Amino acid sequence: MLVLPLAIFWFGGLALALADGRRRLAGIAGIVLLAAGLLATSALAAIVLRDGPLEVVAANWPAGVGITLRADALGMAFSLTAITVLLLSYCFEFAGGIESRSFPALTIFLAAGLTGLFLTGDAFNFYVFFEIAMVSAYILAAYGDERRQLRAAVIFAVVNLLGSVIFLIGIVSLYHITGTLDMAGIAARMSVVEENPTLIAGTLIFVALGVKLGIFPFHFWLPAVYTGVHASVAAMFSGALATIGAYGLLRIGAGMIPRQLELSAPVILALGVASILYGGLQSVGRHDPAAVVAYSAIGQVGYILIAVAIGGRVGFAAAMFFTIVNSFNKTLLFLAGSQRNRTSGIAYAIGGLGVAGIPPAFGFWGKAVLLESTLSASGQVAQVLLSAIVVIGGLLSLLYMFQSYGRSFWHLDNAPQSRADIARTGIVLVTSILVLVFGIWPEPVLALSQQAADVLLPGG
Repeated sequence: MLVLPLAIFWFGGLALALADGRRRLAGIAGIVLLAAGLLATSALAAIVLRDGPLEVVAANWPAGVGITLRADALGMAFSLTAITVLLLSYCFEFAGGIESRSFPALTIFLAAGLTGLFLTGDAFNFYVFFEIAMVSAYILAAYGDERRQLRAAVIFAVVNLLGSVIFLIGIVSLYHITGTLDMAGIAARMSVVEENPTLIAGTLIFVALGVKLGIFPFHFWLPAVYTGVHASVAAMFSGALATIGAYGLLRIGAGMIPRQLELSAPVILALGVASILYGGLQSVGRHDPAAVVAYSAIGQVGYILIAVAIGGRVGFAAAMFFTIVNSFNKTLLFLAGSQRNRTSGIAYAIGGLGVAGIPPAFGFWGKAVLLESTLSASGQVAQVLLSAIVVIGGLLSLLYMFQSYGRSFWHLDNAPQSRADIARTGIVLVTSILVLVFGIWPEPVLALSQQAADVLLPGG
């Protein structure tokens, strides 16, 4: 059962690579594979949440020597989020007509890379699956026949290849320090190794993950890429691929090098605050919906940094919960923002309310758990300042999302739509309903986030 989701995506991607993705049958096969992978991941998650973590070592090698696959609540939460986002984004593109023979296979390989990354218990294989996902993303960035897509792909590939090299150096440094690549082994040995080398390794990994997340000041590539690619690809990048950064901060930072994370908490807090303010202020001055959402993405990951820096069960649960909230909000906004009709306008407004933290959207609970985490920060001054930053960020979000909705959707007429636009609007509507359902009934996601946070605590 542990291998099944990964096997579905890997072998399904290989099969689809031989087919012409522009044909309807191949497109439907992509939907079936993503849905099957989501069902398999859901079944695995149900077992993990009921019985605890599952682990298997390839070829019956001794633990700590062979390649380990490990499923726990943290990996399951990220897997379910990423695959759901990929399925919704893929269906959106399929509804309008797939333009490239490789698009279905690349989406499936992206799902394979993300699933393997979230399930591996080995630091080097984290990097391997990381690169499988990124290679698929490099090609997906060029999807389309316009010059802006090629430009976005070049920027995305160059910057993220640099981030990948830095990340690999960080992983090699951890191996040099601890003598193992097993994540549990690294975590166990970190308490007895020297401080300075581990801080250097942690800094390298943080910089690489910061590039993937697009936080300030590593954000320079993000607006050009998110506004240059197709809406479906932007939704995949912001809603699924970007979760690698948040997962790495939690799995590696909190789970493997917690002492170094605690020492660097002031820096992470400062970068989180800077990202919130910079992303919010930049979004206010943008007119195109894609540009507004792109700069908003920079601000939203700042909240995740603040929650990770606060730490503890409350902080880690808030980071996990807000990652899920942010993934669905960004997916909805990119998909709805590419359509020009009143139904998509309503969906865009729902996503905007979520970003601003206004009920009944899902984002309201994201801001609520973040405020709860800031109140658990050390010192009353820190509590007041961080709570104020969350509130100010929410007000900025409300301002730029209201402006964006007014400019793009307020004066729309009931113009006739093509069948493709009607189908895509249907996918947008489904996504908005999902966001509203989570906003009205957030308990399952809250419970999943708390179980994920428990994995990162001593004895978890």
